[in-house]
Amino acid sequence: MLKITEKLAAPLTPSESLTLPFEKRQKSRLRVSLDNNQEAALMMERGSVLRHGELLRADNGLVVEVRAANEEVAVISTEDSFLLARACYHLGNRHVPLQIGEGWLRIQRDHVLEEMVQSLGLFVKHECAPFEPESGAYSGHSNHSHSHSHESEI
Repeated sequence: MLKITEKLAAPLTPSESLTLPFEKRQKSRLRVSLDNNQEAALMMERGSVLRHGELLRADNGLVVEVRAANEEVAVISTEDSFLLARACYHLGNRHVPLQIGEGWLRIQRDHVLEEMVQSLGLFVKHECAPFEPESGAYSGHSNHSHSHSHESEI
């Protein structure tokens, strides 16, 4: 089985790609299938998070590009920057992985959190989209979330 063990800093042309939801991109040890259906073992440094667009190297030299999979998310929006800041505060206070855009926030679907931000006056809609939350101010790579996938852990 192909073993993927290294993140690359240098820009190289990838030979293959690996598409995973955010929950799986947080795991250091994971059995995966590349997008070409080739089986591989992710054996990354503990605590690392794979980000969309990052390049990885396998033990045979193969360069693999990480892609964020589409997943069920809630998009929270408002034109009121104060309301958006309040939502960021309340979600951050709950340590929720959060993707921030211009006038919108994206979280993994959670009806309790969605009701909370709606009660603050924000709009919520559901989408199937890539989820790439902020990496965090201190550790840079510790987020907790839940999702489902057909990949199995090693």
